[in-house]
Amino acid sequence: MDLQAIQHFLTTTATELGIKVLAAIAFWIIGRWLIGRVIALMGAAMGRNHVDATLTKYLGSIVAVTLNIALVLGILGYFGVQTTSFAAMLAGAGVAIGAAWSGMLGNFAAGAFMLILRPFKVGDFVEVGGVTGTVHELGLFGTTIITPDNVMTLVGNGKIFSGTVQNFSALPVRRVDRTAQLAGSVDPLDAIARLKAAVAKIPNVVADPAPAVSLLDMNLVGPVIAVRPYTHNDTYWQVYFDTNEAIVRVAREAGWPAPTPSQIVRQA
Repeated sequence: MDLQAIQHFLTTTATELGIKVLAAIAFWIIGRWLIGRVIALMGAAMGRNHVDATLTKYLGSIVAVTLNIALVLGILGYFGVQTTSFAAMLAGAGVAIGAAWSGMLGNFAAGAFMLILRPFKVGDFVEVGGVTGTVHELGLFGTTIITPDNVMTLVGNGKIFSGTVQNFSALPVRRVDRTAQLAGSVDPLDAIARLKAAVAKIPNVVADPAPAVSLLDMNLVGPVIAVRPYTHNDTYWQVYFDTNEAIVRVAREAGWPAPTPSQIVRQA
């Protein structure tokens, strides 16, 4: 055995391996720095265009993961590793993970679309996924809603995006719907005039559109009056309860009898 040849082989191999390791470390450091710069530039550009911060973070994470995978594959290729099979393995793993986490991925995709389409924002009063309340947070996988009874509820973005979204804060005013059941002896036209004047005095009821007070129906008890003032969503419940009180107060001041069902007695 030629010891000198062995020593020369080991020295040469160790030197080449050392150079490759140092080069790989240099590639990794420089590559990570470049990736960080790309993400920073992308975030700055989206910030200048006033893109939502959550969407910026979401897209930045996707780009960062993609570039890091490309960097690792490039370093492995430099060492002579066949990256084709490695890429195929990653693709297979992605398919398996996607099948196992299809629901989460669906919520993730729905969250991205909602951040772009913006059907509502934080602070809006909405009804989504069968839940009504104020939007507390827009997440990538779910949206946090604070219900009127002060319960924090998380609704999956997939359920929101695939269902009906009602945004009660999107328009400047919202209509309050109440009804007044009157006795049959009460003049409905006089009742409409009295109720319209009383509702107009309720705080936070807007003048345009004007409160709508009209004859809604007739039943065996008597006339049914629809009382519909408009107000901002923030004062909806105040106007709702004040409208109920106004109906009771007007009925008391006018001396209207209590509405009772009519009874017809037939004798054989």
